[in-house]
Amino acid sequence: MALVKAYLKRVNPGKAAQTLGLDQITCLFNPNQYTLNQANTIAEVTIPGIGVPILQYIAGKARTLKFDLFFDTYEAGKDVSAVTKEVYALLDRESETHVPPQVEFGWGNFSFKCVIDSIDGTFTMFLADGTPVRATLKMSLREIVDVGVEVKSVANESADRVKSWTVKRGDTLAGIAAAEYGDPAQWRPIAEANAIDDPLSIQPGDVLVLPALTGAQA
Repeated sequence: MALVKAYLKRVNPGKAAQTLGLDQITCLFNPNQYTLNQANTIAEVTIPGIGVPILQYIAGKARTLKFDLFFDTYEAGKDVSAVTKEVYALLDRESETHVPPQVEFGWGNFSFKCVIDSIDGTFTMFLADGTPVRATLKMSLREIVDVGVEVKSVANESADRVKSWTVKRGDTLAGIAAAEYGDPAQWRPIAEANAIDDPLSIQPGDVLVLPALTGAQA
């Protein structure tokens, strides 16, 4: 059976990436293992007089995938960074969208649509003139989920069904809260539902979940 190579592919490659042939990168060597992490955001609700807090489910978190990619160009006598720079380029903002590209990591039947969270490269072998010929890139990928599909999965008959909001230029969490709830101070439930640590980090095109307010919040 032929060896199936893993790959990193831009989901919607821009013209520049297509021209340079960077729309798909086939791995020289497959990872020897990978780690897939999935978690939830759980809040602790403190009630006076009760010795332990009540745990309240807020939302799911994006899955993360981690693995190492190995590169070796010693036999060819070529600079390994000529290959690794194509992988690092997946962290760069694209000229058309001004944000890093969405990427698909595929290996056999496994497919993971994501953005590259971080790349940590280690170069460990060099030619006599200092040219690097061996490298390991530690990859951390964060999954992208179609929030529109996720929202539709909530039962329509539910009185507190989830809504979504596509961020436009100039939007802020406070402004979205004012439009949705009539109160700009209610931006925190939106931040918590979307696992946003920095309220200024939202970008045009982001799709946010707008949770129903609890009785106390409303």
